[in-house]
Amino acid sequence: MSDALPRRGAAVLARPRAYGWAAAGLVLVALPFYLDRFWLQAGLFAMAAAIGALGINLLTGATGQLSMGHAFFLAVGAYGYCAFAGDGADGLTGLGLPGWLAAALAVALAGAAGGVFSPIAGRLRGAYLGIATLALIFIGQHVLFNAHDLTGGFNGRAVPPLDLFGLTFDDGELLVAQVPFGSAEKLWYLGLLLLLAGVLFARGVLRGRPGRAMNAIRDHRIAAGVMGVPVARHRAAVFVLSSMYAGLAGVLLALVFQRTVPEYFGMLLSLEYLAMIVIGGLGSVAGAVVGGVFVSLLPQLLNRYSDALPLVSAPGTGGITPGEASRYLYGAAVVAVVLFLPGGLVRLAARPRGRTARPSHSSGEER
Repeated sequence: MSDALPRRGAAVLARPRAYGWAAAGLVLVALPFYLDRFWLQAGLFAMAAAIGALGINLLTGATGQLSMGHAFFLAVGAYGYCAFAGDGADGLTGLGLPGWLAAALAVALAGAAGGVFSPIAGRLRGAYLGIATLALIFIGQHVLFNAHDLTGGFNGRAVPPLDLFGLTFDDGELLVAQVPFGSAEKLWYLGLLLLLAGVLFARGVLRGRPGRAMNAIRDHRIAAGVMGVPVARHRAAVFVLSSMYAGLAGVLLALVFQRTVPEYFGMLLSLEYLAMIVIGGLGSVAGAVVGGVFVSLLPQLLNRYSDALPLVSAPGTGGITPGEASRYLYGAAVVAVVLFLPGGLVRLAARPRGRTARPSHSSGEER
């Protein structure tokens, strides 16, 4: 009887939460019918950032491996899609593959790039791995700026629209309930599906045996090895998985931008991804999503409302630009989270558990 009461209380609490998620899902589905292109693109950038943050959170937050080269794998995904899907009409390398196949191959290519680096990732840790992955940024930037036939050089290259099940994700208007759907509206639903799939897969990994092994490696590497966890193999596998998440985020970013630019995939982007997982919450799937949304939306909102904000001015007019202001703000957010909220922003939404939730006949074992 005593066990039935906590279970019934948990079921009562879970029901409103399920209703809340359902309502949030309906709102997200309905947004393209009411929002203009700016807000839809901002949301798509946030979705891509959240997908990439999920990958680096598995690597850094759950396994404890510091990576400074996440932007490199985003570039592999973005440019890989362009190379696989491009038809070569612009004079650049293109295989002319169907869009869905090109996207899948681009994600696989990012995973393969991570696999090439995974032996190093499996044996290095801490600052040594961070420095080693930092080299990927310099290598990637050199290739992106100089491999003109593949990347287009400094000017980048146009991104072919995605074709999926007969639907082309371009600016050709499609009437849905008398509302014209362009590329942003179409990509919105694709981004939602990709983000949902990424979240569910990451939760499954973290809640299963791989997740327990990853946490054991993060908390005490030697003890994990003594218990039979293949430390090097798990580290290498997580690095590959993180690279594939980054490749998927790169493909989505390329489709939203409609043009790839080498300078975007630099060291600053990798630092932003580290800021996302620290601000949102290390090791938490929800924290990765929250941090990705926060860091990606902040500069866009500041740019949108720069005229109404003090000390913030439009780029090229003097003063603090929206991009600089956003970096100051989420830099301050990182410091505040580390000092006052180690669990990240996701801890603010965590429901505190009362003492009544424990069975009265508990054996006294601490968790």
